[in-house]
Amino acid sequence: MPSSAPIGVFDSGIGGLSVLRHIRAQLPHESLLYFADSGFAPYGDKPEPVIVERTLAIADFLLQQGVKALVVACNTATAAAIKALRAHYPALAVVGVEPGLKPAVALTRSKIVGVLATDNTLKSAKFAQLRAQISADSGVRFLPQACIGLVDQIEKGELHSADTALLVQRYVAPLIAQGADTLVLGCTHYPFVQGLIDAVVSRSSEQPVSVIDTGQSVARHLARLLAEHGLLSATATEGSLQAFTTGSHGALAHAFTQLLQLRPPVMQIAAETPIAAAV
Repeated sequence: MPSSAPIGVFDSGIGGLSVLRHIRAQLPHESLLYFADSGFAPYGDKPEPVIVERTLAIADFLLQQGVKALVVACNTATAAAIKALRAHYPALAVVGVEPGLKPAVALTRSKIVGVLATDNTLKSAKFAQLRAQISADSGVRFLPQACIGLVDQIEKGELHSADTALLVQRYVAPLIAQGADTLVLGCTHYPFVQGLIDAVVSRSSEQPVSVIDTGQSVARHLARLLAEHGLLSATATEGSLQAFTTGSHGALAHAFTQLLQLRPPVMQIAAETPIAAAV
């Protein structure tokens, strides 16, 4: 695999852009392919076998485009499918995302941490194992909060609407009331409404509350993995960026502009078409 090959990044929708921005900052010379499965979003309420099937199909599509590594920039897909993905593609460098419980332990003073995530992430065996292990080692109590409907609002681009603010208030305020002094953003969509989260925190707590976005640590881990495999790009020029979506071409293009101030070429793929044969 040539070091000049692109890196594939995928999410159920636009949430993975919060990870993509950290990858571009950390690895500016790498070319990136972004895949948004927006036509099938959100993943948070889908059965696990369906998420595994989608994840494997998207990985196969990105491998056909020649990627040298894959970033699963979706907490729900990581929890459901990362094991199957690594089993199917053992030679591929794969990086997943998971709620930042370990960094939360280092930051919390009250030893109470709120975890905002999708229902599927919180119900997954992967999350249960991670939570139990870290809690037993640290004595920290984790308060899981499923944020039903929040991904849908973000996918619609309603980052500042009254409806989105009400959802954030409903999910965040009870965690603060229970003594959480640290909040983990356990879905890659949620950093895009951190302003609303911060507003609820400021109204609900007299003490500082830390908010953890794991995108930066994912980018650092990817950089280490590429270096270990001798796959870091050797070019001195800025890497290219191309995007694919099973949703609206215009919606993803708008999200890139609105959220990252970028205008990459976007190719639309029919959501009902077998992804591997779509182009």
